[in-house]
Amino acid sequence: MTATEMDITEELIRDLLREQHPDLADRPLKLGARGWDNQVWRLGDDLAVRLPWATQSADALLRKEHAWLPILAPRLPLQVPVPQRLGEPSERFPRPWLVTTWVPGEPADRAPATRAAEAAVALAAFLAALHRPAPDEAPAGRDRGGPLADTAEHFTQELASATELGLIRDPDAVRTVWEDAAAAPDWAGPRLWLHGDLHPANILTTNGTFSGVIDFGDLFAGDPACDLAAAWILLPDGAADRFHDAYQPSPDAATLRRARGWAVLRALSGIHIGDAGVHGRPGGKPTWGPPAHTALQRLTASVHQ
Repeated sequence: MTATEMDITEELIRDLLREQHPDLADRPLKLGARGWDNQVWRLGDDLAVRLPWATQSADALLRKEHAWLPILAPRLPLQVPVPQRLGEPSERFPRPWLVTTWVPGEPADRAPATRAAEAAVALAAFLAALHRPAPDEAPAGRDRGGPLADTAEHFTQELASATELGLIRDPDAVRTVWEDAAAAPDWAGPRLWLHGDLHPANILTTNGTFSGVIDFGDLFAGDPACDLAAAWILLPDGAADRFHDAYQPSPDAATLRRARGWAVLRALSGIHIGDAGVHGRPGGKPTWGPPAHTALQRLTASVHQ
């Protein structure tokens, strides 16, 4: 099923709640966001309903969140959407869905962090708390968290496409950063829990600093460099060093090199999605472009020094 096969409406959600969780059915309900995989509807003051709508993979991602996030959430210093109820597929809606806690704040692609020191410390504390050894049965990443060199074909395609569209001013500098990252030694430590999708739309801000992290659908275990890329993607200029000082244990040089490579991939993706949004193409989000361009400028600045 895709987004075009079934309209998700307030009436549908109320019917689903009445069938499976009737004690929640009369709460106020309003649309919160249409994400990449799910729609999020606010349910009263403190809950939300998340329903898959745009990808087939969303079903498994929701079940993964339901299984693992309640275990991880108590140790995390920023608010996260903790699953409270699981809605099972039914004749009315043939896919699973979740009732989670509501996380207040504004997405950082619309309200970026402006208090650099506070944001750096908050992000470092969150990732240090999350990045703990995962059990053997923890999920693997869909297309990230393994050796960066495995993404060579994807990187080449993304860079070539962005260059052809006139979105990249210095593709050689971008390639230099990525190639250095791909040549760094692979992660030799234990598989650590990772968020896996730390872009500005999945981080919430309040009063200029980070207050919440949402969308754990890509939660998996692997190389922490994948998440540490967020220092270049999310933070204001000049805050990356403060982040690296605050994150414990301090990442080694190879991990930081790999993190820069993952940040390049994240920035290229954001640039494409932002451009699609500006031109009204499907899946586009115009607010993703500016932070992605800024991140790529930070990452390539050292090439010219």
